[in-house]
Amino acid sequence: MNTTLDHLQNHIKGSLKKDASLAATSWFKVGGNADYLFKPESLDDLKTFLKHCPADIPITVLGASSNLIIRDGGIRGVVIKLGRAFTDMRVENGDQIYAGAFATDVNVAHFAADQGLTGLEFLSGIPGTIGGGLTMNAGAYGGEFKDVLETAFALTRQGDELRLTVHDLDMAYRHTNTKEKGLIFTAALFNTHGSDTPENIKAAIQDIKTKRESTQPVFEKTGGSTFANPSLEECEQAGIPHLKSWQMITQSGADTIKVGGAHMSDKHKNFMINDGTATASDLETLGEKIRQHVFDHFGVWLRWEIKIIGEK
Repeated sequence: MNTTLDHLQNHIKGSLKKDASLAATSWFKVGGNADYLFKPESLDDLKTFLKHCPADIPITVLGASSNLIIRDGGIRGVVIKLGRAFTDMRVENGDQIYAGAFATDVNVAHFAADQGLTGLEFLSGIPGTIGGGLTMNAGAYGGEFKDVLETAFALTRQGDELRLTVHDLDMAYRHTNTKEKGLIFTAALFNTHGSDTPENIKAAIQDIKTKRESTQPVFEKTGGSTFANPSLEECEQAGIPHLKSWQMITQSGADTIKVGGAHMSDKHKNFMINDGTATASDLETLGEKIRQHVFDHFGVWLRWEIKIIGEK
C-alpha cells in the first residue's frame, strides 16, 4: 500500500503497526500480514482513528478470528483488532445484559448466569466474540443473536455512532445485512428471558459444553462450522430430504477429500481442520472442492459459514 498512515500516530493512543502478522490471531493459524494493524485503546480512540483515516484506505475489523480464513496474501489497508477496552459487561434496566464487541460469547453467557438471568446460555456454544456474532447472526443450540438482541452499537466508517435493531440489520439465519459500508460493531444490549438460580443456569451451560466437546473438534486448529445448513426450500427444490451440511458432506463422500494439510474432522464432518501444515489456500480449496462435490451429488450449493478475507 502506497499511502502511509504514520501521521495518525499524532492523533491516536493505541498501537499502530506496519506489515503486521495475522496468522497467530486466527484459530486456523494461517494467513498473511496486514499492511497496518491498529489496536485502539478505547472507543474514543477508535472514533478518532476513523475520523482521521483517509477514506480511500480499506478497513477490516477482526475479533477472535474464530470463524475466519485469512488468505495467504494478507489484508490490504488497515486491520482493526479490538481488545480489552471492548470487553465490558454489565446489567442494564434490571434484566438486560450489555456486552462489548470483544467480550467472548462464553464469558457473556457466564456473566448472565452469575446475575441469575436466563436466555443467553446458547452463547456458550459459540466460539467467538459478540462483535463477530453480530456480524453473522451467529447461533448454536437452539438460539441465535437475533432472538435476544435489543440494540447493536456501532460506528460508521467516519466514526459516527449508530444504534441498530434486529429489524435495522435484517438479521436472518447466519446473516446480518450491514448496509452501512465499513460498519464496526462496538457493543450489544441483549434481552434475557427470565430469572433462575445461577447454579441452574450454569448447569445448562455445562451441558452445552459437554455436548460441544463430545461432538466437535474444539481442541483442533479449526474455525467452527464450515458451511451453513441448507434451507428446507433449497432441499425441496433439489428434490431431496431436508439434510444438514454434515449429512450432505458425509453422504456424498466429500468428507474424504483432502488438500495439503486441510481435511474435515472425523468428529464432525462440517468442521475443517488444519493439521498444522495447511495454508489458507489449502483450506479454501478444500471447501470449494467439497461444495462442488455436494452440488454434483445433491444439486445444492452449500453456503460458506466461515468468512474468507484477504488476498490470495
